[in-house]
Amino acid sequence: MQRFANPLLRHVIHRGCCDAASKQQCLQYLRALRTLQLKSFNTIFLGETDIPESLITGEKVAEEASLRWPVWTLVHAGSSQGWVPWRYKLLLRGDLPTHQQNGVFQELCDSLTTTYGKCVIVIRDKRHTMRIGAKDSKEPETGTLLPVPPAIHMSSIECCPEVARANGHELLVVPSSYNYLYPMDVAWSSLKWFIINNRKDFALKSIERTHSYRCILFSDLIVKGIEKMTPNKWKVVINRVKRWENYYLDTLS
Repeated sequence: MQRFANPLLRHVIHRGCCDAASKQQCLQYLRALRTLQLKSFNTIFLGETDIPESLITGEKVAEEASLRWPVWTLVHAGSSQGWVPWRYKLLLRGDLPTHQQNGVFQELCDSLTTTYGKCVIVIRDKRHTMRIGAKDSKEPETGTLLPVPPAIHMSSIECCPEVARANGHELLVVPSSYNYLYPMDVAWSSLKWFIINNRKDFALKSIERTHSYRCILFSDLIVKGIEKMTPNKWKVVINRVKRWENYYLDTLS
């Protein structure tokens, strides 16, 4: 008897099958990560997320109108031990001058050196995606690291491999097709759900004769939201990432 796959399921299976170049990129990333971990580098995941004003206030606005609202970008980093003991950056989109973008990454590197020693900093590059063509699909020699662009641009800051190495660290870019290898999305989801469910508790109202005002304790709301992603939750998420790493190392090798 003939059996036909559901068209939607067939589409999902087709899209889930990564091409040879993507698989090769993932394998190179994982081998480079394992090489550094064996050399006692601590793994740190650096990420950012956008927080629009409408998320903070809870006001529903049209998509076109929302483009004119302020958007903050939160930059932070975490590991299997929890959030790194570094003062996260909350930047107004487009407000940080270009010459200061590298300074944020330098500050993070200094903090990591003091707290952990040498680290491998894993980020997801939103502007530049490394592609490996047929001519470049050869595996790097044993002991060498995955090539990294001279500068990796996140939405709000610039991460420079030379700055990382000057502080004893290494910088790696997680393949964009393999989101399971990047735990920051879980942390950001936890933060935003906290904001949605608790923003009313951080709002103060003042009613006068002609006007009424609402003041939102924005900084306190962000701090409490970050604290909700506890070290135990980080440990669970990182262990899940490690299982995916082992899975891809076994299946792609």
